[in-house]
Amino acid sequence: MQAHTKKLPIEKIELRFIGPIANMASAVDALKPLGFMDTSESIPWREAYSECSEAQLIGKALAGTRYREGLTQTELSKLIGIPQRHISEMENGKRPIGKEMAKRLGKALNISYKVFL
Repeated sequence: MQAHTKKLPIEKIELRFIGPIANMASAVDALKPLGFMDTSESIPWREAYSECSEAQLIGKALAGTRYREGLTQTELSKLIGIPQRHISEMENGKRPIGKEMAKRLGKALNISYKVFL
């Protein structure tokens, strides 16, 4: 019996088209009822925070992911076995996140560890 062995990690796709600019609005309008959205005006998240250092960006990603999972710094620190102040320092860009710590954070926060590197 054949069965799927791996579930796709996402349920969304990104489409890109090449064609006449004059038809762009009608193409976007045709796809909206199917659940697609126009992201042509969006910018990469790192560009939105151009005033931040790389460490601060990673800290913002950690804080945002922790918030998304509904965890306090104390709860996250207990999950991964480090002091709460270390979480605070990482979120404020004062403590680097190494590969092993990124893996522990990723597992606890249900996200790829690569976000924190």
